[in-house]
Amino acid sequence: MILRPVRDTAADAEAVRELTAAALADDAPAGSAPDPTPLRLAGTRHLARTDPGGCWLAESGGEPVGVVLSIRREGLWAPSLLAVRPSARGKGVGRLLLERAAAHSKGCLRGMVCAADSPAAARRYRLAGFTLHPAMGLAGRVDRDGLLDPGDIPVHRGNATHRHLLDSVDRRLRGSAHGPDHELMLGHFEELLIADALAGSGYCYRDGGVVRLLAATSKRIAARLLREALARVPDGVEARVEYLTAEQEWALDVGLEVGLTPRSRGFVGVRGMRPPAPYLPSGAFL
Repeated sequence: MILRPVRDTAADAEAVRELTAAALADDAPAGSAPDPTPLRLAGTRHLARTDPGGCWLAESGGEPVGVVLSIRREGLWAPSLLAVRPSARGKGVGRLLLERAAAHSKGCLRGMVCAADSPAAARRYRLAGFTLHPAMGLAGRVDRDGLLDPGDIPVHRGNATHRHLLDSVDRRLRGSAHGPDHELMLGHFEELLIADALAGSGYCYRDGGVVRLLAATSKRIAARLLREALARVPDGVEARVEYLTAEQEWALDVGLEVGLTPRSRGFVGVRGMRPPAPYLPSGAFL
């Protein structure tokens, strides 16, 4: 078996997509919402460009058997994907990949990861020094009768001109900006919502029925953004909110108001920091 960097090519992006699909076919929890193929392909190439030292493929006999993608942003290191083909499990592939990617975290004081409900993933990330916080997700059709009056905090659509606000909120909550990841998310998610008032500021990405990433300087702003995002989910489309830790009870309360159902959803792992709050991570880009 050899380990090599993931290249910024269509062939490597497709190899990662196929390998991930095979690895997660039996592991994905019922009702989970995996990233659509265009985002997975674009995300792989994006990370291969921005973080070549954190993205590795394991190959055996010329066939990809494992992959790790990881991000380094302003002193925060975040594994984005760790997948091993079922036929290659139990042979130390995941351990070797994570060890190689961890070299990309040298000098980082903070770390963050989102992972599905998998004993193997929990073991790997705990051994890598992450404190694991059980998480839940919310899913269901939005009961619009449960949407409360928005009050005096305006929310509007955002764009690339709001990067300063996005970076400022990110640094306050998790100690690091998302940087170039916002360019990818702006290009692939349906809309960015912005709140900027005397009471605070925040932002939220929505993609169809899925709330992809939400960060705010107060629970009041966060709840306002989440309600607005759920209100914009098209009729007949199931809404999803993922990776709520105990620190995000404000989001649980909003979800219950509009009829969403809570369920177990893996865990959020952190090291050198507490789970950001109020904050809903994106999963792939944290």
